[in-house]
Amino acid sequence: MCLWHSERRGSRNPSPSEAKIYKIFFMTQQPMLISWSFPEFVVPERSRNWYIVAILIGVLFLLYAVLTANFLFGLIIIISALIMFLQAHKEAAQVEFAILENGVVVGDKFFDFKSLKNFYLIYEPPRIKNLYLEFDSWWRPRLTIPLEDINPVKVRQILLKFLSEDLTKQTEPLSEALNKKLKI
Repeated sequence: MCLWHSERRGSRNPSPSEAKIYKIFFMTQQPMLISWSFPEFVVPERSRNWYIVAILIGVLFLLYAVLTANFLFGLIIIISALIMFLQAHKEAAQVEFAILENGVVVGDKFFDFKSLKNFYLIYEPPRIKNLYLEFDSWWRPRLTIPLEDINPVKVRQILLKFLSEDLTKQTEPLSEALNKKLKI
């Protein structure tokens, strides 16, 4: 019987993202220490005034691009506006996350602990409940994993067996704070 089935007959089939985690689990043959799912992204609540200001800024940038004959900048503004519009109207998919004995799985990607430098937790409910994983290489962005309703102490205890904790980080990264503040 598969891992995602209960002992009862008629249990549900796994979601596609759960199936990917189990596929990675079977490929690595490592026990899953903890797992949970989280939304792929959070669409901030934006007021009517936010949209008015955003459109005004976008039009001003487009006007500047035309006046300075910087059409590439204008194209970037149009593409950015289109992406923001599409993302605001898109349903966020659930992403599965799991910690195994030799690495972590995020969605359908596996990251070996050897490729990770450290981790840190920022837990200030209800505003911030995140696990941050930093890579050894400087060019790879940090992974932000929302903890949802998972006990951060348990996650910390598990990760300390494999990674060092960066205790110097006490607040959420500036880029994430700005994104929340500007509702981007």
